[in-house]
Amino acid sequence: MNHLFSNNIWLIPIYTLSGILLSILWFPGIIKKTGPRPSGYLNILFTVIAWVHSLLALKEIWNQPPEFLSFSWLKLNTLSLSFDIEISTLTVGALVLITTLNLASQIYAIGYLEMDWGWARFFALMGLFEAGMCSLVLCDNLFFSYVILEILTLGTYLLIGYWFNQSLVVTGARDAFLTKRVGDLFLLMGVVALLPLTGTWNFHELEIWTKTAEISPTVANLLCLTLMAGPLGKCAQFPLHLWLDEAMESPVPATILRNSLVVAAGGWVLIKLQPIFALSSLISTAIITVGAITAVGASLIAIAQIDIKRSLSYTVSAYMGLLFIAVGTQQTQTILFVLLTYAISMALLVMSIGSVVLTNITQDLTQYGGLFSRRPITAICYLIGAASLVAFPPLGGFWSLSQINSNLWENYPFLVIIITLVNGLTTFSVIREFCLIFGGKPKEMTVRSPEGLWALILPMTIIMGLAIHTPIILAKLHLLPSLNELNIGVVIALITSTFVGGGISAYLYLNDKISKPIQLKPKALQDFFAYDMYTPELYRITIISLVAFISKIIDWFDRYFVDGFVNLVGFATIFSGESLKYNTTGKAQFYALSIILGLALFILLICFPILPNLL
Repeated sequence: MNHLFSNNIWLIPIYTLSGILLSILWFPGIIKKTGPRPSGYLNILFTVIAWVHSLLALKEIWNQPPEFLSFSWLKLNTLSLSFDIEISTLTVGALVLITTLNLASQIYAIGYLEMDWGWARFFALMGLFEAGMCSLVLCDNLFFSYVILEILTLGTYLLIGYWFNQSLVVTGARDAFLTKRVGDLFLLMGVVALLPLTGTWNFHELEIWTKTAEISPTVANLLCLTLMAGPLGKCAQFPLHLWLDEAMESPVPATILRNSLVVAAGGWVLIKLQPIFALSSLISTAIITVGAITAVGASLIAIAQIDIKRSLSYTVSAYMGLLFIAVGTQQTQTILFVLLTYAISMALLVMSIGSVVLTNITQDLTQYGGLFSRRPITAICYLIGAASLVAFPPLGGFWSLSQINSNLWENYPFLVIIITLVNGLTTFSVIREFCLIFGGKPKEMTVRSPEGLWALILPMTIIMGLAIHTPIILAKLHLLPSLNELNIGVVIALITSTFVGGGISAYLYLNDKISKPIQLKPKALQDFFAYDMYTPELYRITIISLVAFISKIIDWFDRYFVDGFVNLVGFATIFSGESLKYNTTGKAQFYALSIILGLALFILLICFPILPNLL
């Protein structure tokens, strides 16, 4: 069988990189007459090519065994590095999802950045996101996966700082970059430490090595904890979750891709590392604990936010927490199902929110209201996105969450309770946002708020259709679990939490008799969640204070020891120079005096060791 497209699947990141390079032509100062728009259209064209290539490759590789390609990159003595590629139904299917959402985001950007002159830079950075994620899902090598994650971090930093003339944007980009660096540093330690133990970074060779590996439990635990730290930061998990909130300062088209796919890149690496995690008795508990704390905490924090973007960002962290729980309980197939349904749902939610914020300026939820009659398409898209995110039958989120809980019921019943609780809280949060934005009566900021440009509405409605039809597509491909495979009691509990959470939220926020904003009693509890469980203050008291203390010590040492020694040498040089100039008068008696004093000092130094004996 001819596998032309699948065997050349490595071209897909190249298409996007070509668009990035050609975008340079439309940077300010190079081509002025045409304006920056051609760079955007050019990048969209290359994304369409990548999307078509992915679809044709998926058709070729469907139900076929995985294929592997290897490109030698470096050979030095005993060190050999190669870029390994896995071509399978899973990886090529991931390419289709990435290119589809990136294409929708780029079309969305045409309307969102209509009056912006930075198209070349923005679309080039969006292309960097696409090329990085496509390379990551194809990559079968841990070292290059780490490199690609770093490229994605750089892209995140540059896109958050896109409007760099705003102080909050600069601060958000800096904090996001530095927060991720913490996890990346530990991940690099794990990547470097792994090579001497295994002799390879290839994921499949690592899996073979784990079957016969003999390492001490302590080494295994430390190694796995370092490997977990990188994805922990990428997926915005506690305590490295604060960056995602500040990352919302980036343009919404970039947020669509980052909140739906880029944050899940860490989860993809976790899936690849599962065979290594099996060596540690501690790592599974650590991953589950982090995921559970983040899922519950972020869900509660999201409810307490009045900034629409902040509320959505904590929902992202909560669902990445569910992903961590699935990884910790080794549900590989379910994880992939969760990633698919989550990515589509979150992309649709961000598109809907971005369209509203663009035309209404404010991000304050208390300033919204009554938009359903003015923006029915956006409202319906938001509702479909919210319904497909949570356990609302028969949409995608219902099947993925039901499968997770059904698999957990026998061995981890307490996790079933946590996931059911998070589902109810998330439903409460997204319905709360819907009610505050689209429900009630119009307010001053929403009196005039028509639907956006076609470039905003078209990709939004397409993704809405994809969200609705995802279960149907998966059922046709025999990838959807049947009801017989699910625990009916668990499923009923999930559905109940969805309707209870959504019902309470609708009652509270659509009832005009209840004053808004709603105050939680006691006030201290509301502040606890509104201020992110005081995590920033905890950072300030611990990490920031420690770094500041160490910096002060280093500054004091540098100022009084390093600079002091240099100043002492300088002072001694000046003093000796000033002293010697008085002996260069041209008079013989001064020269004779200098010679005599020098000889006396020289004799004193020579005789100094025997002076105690003479005395």
